[in-house]
Amino acid sequence: MDISKFQIEHRSDVKLSDIKTDQNGKISSKEDGEKLLAENTERMAELQDKLYAQDKYSLLIIFQAMDTAGKDGAIKHVMSGLNPQGTHVHSFKRPSDEELDHDYLWRATKNLPERGLIGIFNRSYYEDVLVVRVHDLVKNSQLPKEFITDDLWKNRFRQIRDYEQYLYENGTVILKFFLHISKEEQKERLLGRIDDKTKNWKFEAGDLTERKYWDDYQRCYQEAISETSTKQAPWFVVPADKKWFARLVISEVIVKTLESLNPEYPTISKEQAEILKDCKQKLME
Repeated sequence: MDISKFQIEHRSDVKLSDIKTDQNGKISSKEDGEKLLAENTERMAELQDKLYAQDKYSLLIIFQAMDTAGKDGAIKHVMSGLNPQGTHVHSFKRPSDEELDHDYLWRATKNLPERGLIGIFNRSYYEDVLVVRVHDLVKNSQLPKEFITDDLWKNRFRQIRDYEQYLYENGTVILKFFLHISKEEQKERLLGRIDDKTKNWKFEAGDLTERKYWDDYQRCYQEAISETSTKQAPWFVVPADKKWFARLVISEVIVKTLESLNPEYPTISKEQAEILKDCKQKLME
């Protein structure tokens, strides 16, 4: 699969309305897509094992999306074959009082993956240029007034680019996925949560309130993605009306990224090899 068509160039003129949400590439069926996903999941597990053993790079995967776009499902299915010992998932909820008393990147920094690990952010620091912007929450924040200017969002985009460049230069590889769902598909999924008793717990009345801000969110996503998609920390806009296809695209990107790192199991010196030989002899005796 050509994943480059889903990658966004830095400061490109992103128009989400021009990107089809119901794509399925050249995959003929859902069954074929799930078979390819299974193959990618197996390959991902092999690469993760080497990444963990090498203890050199870490991989940070960020998921952002409108409600019902499938972030939880993508994390569950795409990462199903990974070793939990080498994986850390963190979901970003409404910030706590402690988090609000720090800069907006602080709560992300303390949850970054260690070397050798794969870290997954379900939502992220990007909420501070999305929901905070849409609802103008910054006016009620502890941020000093002299910094709340017309350049606030422009400055935050710069801060995020610098932050991600810093992480990259310290061995953290970053992948960012926006699961792109249509408003019509979101409606169907919200109705599904109401009609299916096993999914009632997923539905919140607040989902309908947020849906009223659909156009505002689309504009904010467009600008944030355009301004912060870089070579070192690229954004991928993933068509998400078909869940199986979105999961396949995500798995393809992750596998190709891990392969580009060429992780290998550590080699040992001749002295260490002699020690192992000696230990084996003792065990055999």
